[in-house]
Amino acid sequence: MGEFWPVADALTYLAGNWRTERTVRDLASGDEGEFSGTTAFGRLEEGGLLSQESGIFVWQGVPRPAERTLRFLPGRTPGTADVRFSDGRPFHDLDLTSGHHVADHPCAADLYRGEFSVLDVDHWRTVWQVGGPAKDLALTTHYRREPPGDHTGATPDH
Repeated sequence: MGEFWPVADALTYLAGNWRTERTVRDLASGDEGEFSGTTAFGRLEEGGLLSQESGIFVWQGVPRPAERTLRFLPGRTPGTADVRFSDGRPFHDLDLTSGHHVADHPCAADLYRGEFSVLDVDHWRTVWQVGGPAKDLALTTHYRREPPGDHTGATPDH
């Protein structure tokens, strides 16, 4: 088996709680930041998952609470997902059937390119490259599945 772990159904795979660690690098200035927290993928009544990320983001030595909510809806083909912002606007598609997926999201003058890699049953990662007139960023996030009932990572000690 290669570097990626194929997933038959993205929504089934993602459901549950994940320990979330992200590095953010500004490629122009060299500045770096870190996010540490959790991402909970809970079932939506209408189908799909509600992704709620919360934790602490440290940028230039200053820690701040950070959170993000996304909706992962059933995609056009079985096993895929249609990822949307919390207000319903489209974000990107997601197909993990090969264990690897690349998605683009144009945002004003910027382009977000995300690379999703499933490493095994309990680990996956995203790498977002953000480019535009005022942005040159790389965001790398590692997700590690938490055992059921374990929410000890919900409030990181920083």
